[in-house]
Amino acid sequence: MIHQLIFAHPKPGMTEKEFQHYWVDVHAVQYAGKIPQIKRYLIDTRIPFGPEPSDPLFSGVAEIWLESEREQLASLQTKEFLEGARLDEPRWAAFWRTVVLDTDTHILLEGPPLARESKLVKILALVKRRAGLPLPTFRKYSLLAHAPLDLKLPGLRRYYQCHVRDSFYAIGEPIFDCVSLLWFDDVEAVQRMQESLQNRESAADLENFVELKYAHTMVATEHWIIGPEFR
Repeated sequence: MIHQLIFAHPKPGMTEKEFQHYWVDVHAVQYAGKIPQIKRYLIDTRIPFGPEPSDPLFSGVAEIWLESEREQLASLQTKEFLEGARLDEPRWAAFWRTVVLDTDTHILLEGPPLARESKLVKILALVKRRAGLPLPTFRKYSLLAHAPLDLKLPGLRRYYQCHVRDSFYAIGEPIFDCVSLLWFDDVEAVQRMQESLQNRESAADLENFVELKYAHTMVATEHWIIGPEFR
């Protein structure tokens, strides 16, 4: 199963709230959600947390599940994509700032069942491996050495690591190697976690395998379009 993550930014002149509303309530429902190969579809919208940047790197993320690369290719040839979702994108997204990552997801803490009306908030942590570190070594360290530190974070409800698929390295280096997804009860729980000793220990470990200057974190809420049950 391919777990695709699409990071997007509002087109010029559109506010973040307008962008998020259009993506969730118009584009996802009227266009992208109609592509038949999509098995499950979720949109994460950024919420304010901590010092606010004047221009956030991303304002939302689409999470799309596809059965295989064959199904993914077929989806890009459908009328629903070519005459629908693709043509609609410039109406709301700065497509030149979009980042697409196909990933394999490792469930490190399954947590409560996925729920359409979930109130949990999610941290999305994007990282690039340290310069010179072989990709297999990065993956092994992230899953076997770093993940146990994250699993100690207070208030953690669910934890995935989404590692970019090998196919993305066939023609070059993707901008990120892994996206970690960590769920908490609410923003206050995220704040308590960030102030904890366990988080300081986890953060200190990042320099062992991550280029810190390229790391990016976003806090978001979930909006299920298709699912959480597979279509």
